Amino acid sequence: MASMPEAFVTASGLAYGQALHRFLVEEALPGSGVTEAAFFDGMAELMARFADRNAELLAERRRLQSLIDDWHRSRTGQPHDAEAYKAFLIDIGYLLPQAEDVAVETANVDPEIATVAGPQLVVPVMNARYAVNAANARWGSLYDALYGTDAMGDLPCAGPYDPQRGQRVIEWSSRFLDDVVPLDGGSHSTVTRYHVDRGALVPDVDGMPCGLVRPEVFEGFLGDPSEPSAILLRHNGLGIELRIDRDHPVGSTHRAGVADVVLEAALTSIMDCEDSVAAVDADDKALVYHNWLGLMRGELTAEVTKDGSTFTRTMAKDRTFTGPDGGMVTVPGRALMLVRNAGHLMTTPAVRSIDGGDMPEGLLDAMITTLCALHDLRTEGGRRNSRAGSVYVVKPKMHGPTEVEFADDVFTFVESVLGMDRYTVKLGIMDEERRTTVNLAACIDAARHRVAFINTGFLDRTGDEIHTSMEAGPMVPKGEMKSQTWITAYEDWNVDTGLRCGMRSRGQIGKGMWAAPDRMEAMLAEKIGHPRAGASCAWVPSPTAATLHATHYHRVFVPEVQAGLEDATRASIDELLSIPVAEPSWTDDRVQAELDNNAQGILGYVVRWVDQGVGCSKVPDINDIALMEDRATCRISSQHMANWLRHGVVDAERVTATMRKMAAVVDRQNAPDPLYEPMSPSFDGPAFRAACDLVLSGAEQPSGYTEPILHARRTEKKATP
Repeated sequence: MASMPEAFVTASGLAYGQALHRFLVEEALPGSGVTEAAFFDGMAELMARFADRNAELLAERRRLQSLIDDWHRSRTGQPHDAEAYKAFLIDIGYLLPQAEDVAVETANVDPEIATVAGPQLVVPVMNARYAVNAANARWGSLYDALYGTDAMGDLPCAGPYDPQRGQRVIEWSSRFLDDVVPLDGGSHSTVTRYHVDRGALVPDVDGMPCGLVRPEVFEGFLGDPSEPSAILLRHNGLGIELRIDRDHPVGSTHRAGVADVVLEAALTSIMDCEDSVAAVDADDKALVYHNWLGLMRGELTAEVTKDGSTFTRTMAKDRTFTGPDGGMVTVPGRALMLVRNAGHLMTTPAVRSIDGGDMPEGLLDAMITTLCALHDLRTEGGRRNSRAGSVYVVKPKMHGPTEVEFADDVFTFVESVLGMDRYTVKLGIMDEERRTTVNLAACIDAARHRVAFINTGFLDRTGDEIHTSMEAGPMVPKGEMKSQTWITAYEDWNVDTGLRCGMRSRGQIGKGMWAAPDRMEAMLAEKIGHPRAGASCAWVPSPTAATLHATHYHRVFVPEVQAGLEDATRASIDELLSIPVAEPSWTDDRVQAELDNNAQGILGYVVRWVDQGVGCSKVPDINDIALMEDRATCRISSQHMANWLRHGVVDAERVTATMRKMAAVVDRQNAPDPLYEPMSPSFDGPAFRAACDLVLSGAEQPSGYTEPILHARRTEKKATP
């Protein structure tokens, strides 16, 4: 809401932006079982009970950061004393005693979270098309994923279907099937017919029947058992569907008529209200919540235009097969959906107290996203999302166990207001701030009845690493961060700590995003490292990437890996606290290349965020390679430039000149977009000023976050006639 007169003031005394209030009374509350009076009174009490406590947590962040800054400044020019530094962090309450014997007690967790490992798709819930696609990404065509990307080493040529490339796809898929669901004699590439006989799958190889090495992987079929139209296999908990149609253009070229191999892909999808959205007011928040409610009701749709025609995309339904024993086997058609709320930092004008104070955004998200999820929990005739009767909320950017405890208390209160059993809401802890990393076991303990997810996030974690040690000295170039001691320790520490705390079979242990959605060959080569490291899920940027990443979970049985790591200790606090500072010896050209790369990435992301309200998208990098960008990528780039500015590697004049130079590059890259507003030659629009602010004021930003500047500039842009 732009001003108080445009707001709706409830009897409980809070002022709601009209769009948000209308959403609540017309969409979210009807059918939820919660009365308007109970909800609005509860929201007012939530604000009264928790807003001040939220502010105190942020004040503690500032206190600790100020002390750390002073410690480094007082030792400028001296060798880093790691032992003294650790003792100092203990003394100020930053580093707490390591929690021992932590045991996760979370109950009623869906198997997609607790026991089955697979890809996790993350999308901005503000975009209905992305959200519906993500919900439907539970199953994906392996044929399409291979044919349409560089996964096989090259890209398809423009034009009609290429039968030779199609044959390569069939051969790749057959080799995959041979690896994970092998035949007892022969290869899937030589099968001439799949059929079902007396409850068993019988592939004919050159006219001779054979079986599967592990017959139990056969789970069901569709159609006539002698000529089925689909075969369902299950390996490592994941489904593989062979779709058979000899009349299909592709099936007609396959010896057994397999027109497609469809993999169970995005087992879970995170519908994001945070880093990948640009939601700055009541209108934006109402859209975010409307889409989440539609997902929880199973009703969200999206208009899609493709090849000149428009159609409505709806959410996929569950599918039923005939099992080996003749009974029915139903498989979920949609990913299990989690919702990522905003963190503790930002407030929102979408709801205000009568004295004009904005509501902490995390409190608003907690109440309304949980209210929306009631529509799933109270559905008659079966669950649409959680069959275990839970709500999954991912909570980002928390600093240490006190902040996790705060989140736990907030959801306990929300559950009481909404009439839910305690611990219905399960909590995902994003391990992306250093104070959480070094106290991770204590963080898990603070939510031991709720925690169902922990993960690493390299980009945000690097941004916090730089900001926390801003005064320690100039940081290594951004491209060298992944080879630093702290990052290897961080990735190992997260998995080992989660396993020691009993996360195996109770929750997900995840890894971060593959940020290059057009580089699938590289993803296939590299991202298999995530399940090999013991991660039960890892983030992907698209349904296609989810399908290809699913092959990794067939090749690696994650529970077995985790069992071998449960007593492992692969990292130490000392390694986690190592600071990635460098002795500046870079040539001027090397420095400028680093500046150009960072500035181009910041501008390419920020101009869409501020001018168009796009919180996440494929943004061309300085080499015109499309990378998936969100606020986390922006945070690391801006903090890195701010660090070099703080330590005199560059000066403000050079930063500004680089921004102007790279703005012209970004303008060129976005020229085909009819909605794009060039930053040059005036260099005075809100987007360009936001990008400069992120660097020139970067050292002063809370924890180096980009949200305060982006929100302010986006609000400015929206107010411009």
